[in-house]
Amino acid sequence: MKKTRGLFAGIKLSERRKKFKYARRGSREQAFGIWKKFDPLEGAPAARGIVLQKKPVERKSPNSGLIKCVVVQLVKNGKTVTAFVPGSGGIKHVDEHNEVIIERVGAPQRVAKGDIPGVKFKVIKVNGVALSELMKGKGPKTQAAAAPAAGGKK
Repeated sequence: MKKTRGLFAGIKLSERRKKFKYARRGSREQAFGIWKKFDPLEGAPAARGIVLQKKPVERKSPNSGLIKCVVVQLVKNGKTVTAFVPGSGGIKHVDEHNEVIIERVGAPQRVAKGDIPGVKFKVIKVNGVALSELMKGKGPKTQAAAAPAAGGKK
């Protein structure tokens, strides 16, 4: 059945809008924020966590190769997620028990991006230093080196 198009069809059109408002898949979850219930980051743009282990993940076909990933336990809720480490040689700068900041990969609808199966997050900082800076050779690796030296006036 088609929409009414008459001059005085406003009430009928608004009733129709109410009827079909949540017909599209995922619109109810989006409107009421139900997705936050299942989101490991709980709606936040980024989260802090501890690296539990390094784990290679195989790419989906037709691509081949291993993606360097880490298993991270989030500090805020204790949930475990898999995050990939971007850049060539980036995994060398991440060790077990390091503190990392993760963010979403950037794929729409909170799903895995591209040929990386089940990985929805990426590492952006290691021990408070940006991963890009560590890969360039700038920035200290440990938190002790990153903290300013205590001294001077008493």
